[in-house]
Amino acid sequence: MTLKRIFDFSLACILSALFLLPGLILCLVIKLTSKGPVIYWSDRVGKNNTIFKMPKFRTMIKETPSLATHLLKNPKFYLTPIGSFLRKSSLDEMPQLLSILVGNMSFVGPRPALFNQTDLIRMRNKMGISTLCPGLTGWAQVNGRDELTLKEKVNLEVEYLHRNSFIFDLKILWITLLRVINKQNISH
Repeated sequence: MTLKRIFDFSLACILSALFLLPGLILCLVIKLTSKGPVIYWSDRVGKNNTIFKMPKFRTMIKETPSLATHLLKNPKFYLTPIGSFLRKSSLDEMPQLLSILVGNMSFVGPRPALFNQTDLIRMRNKMGISTLCPGLTGWAQVNGRDELTLKEKVNLEVEYLHRNSFIFDLKILWITLLRVINKQNISH
């Protein structure tokens, strides 16, 4: 087991325990404010292009098309009553601790693409990014997140691939924490 995996597993255990009560409260609020399951499971592309189910707290209504949010005509139309809050606070990502615990994701790496984001997947394969374990956050997320073009995102992921280290991961986690607290680079 690598240092990164030990760190990921240990931190995910600690955060899962800390977020248990707030997570249960969010489950109740989601259930009371919208129809459908509390957790949304999406097919995502993992390391070496393997498909895995990634959980998130559901922020969109059940009838939302299975597309990346930026491809929806009017994403705000599909948000649940607390969907915007969950996204802006990044609390919708909390269930991904499960994906980190089982090893489908890491805390830091390229964000896992939706199975149907073929343009992004093709660009990542060409640049070798698909060999990395996807992350809850990444170098592209802290450098623009929703505002980046696919080319800019992939260029930042290539930079991460070449600079990949435990210290660099810690830096990205720190920047992520600051961005979440300040609600930076979130467009929906």
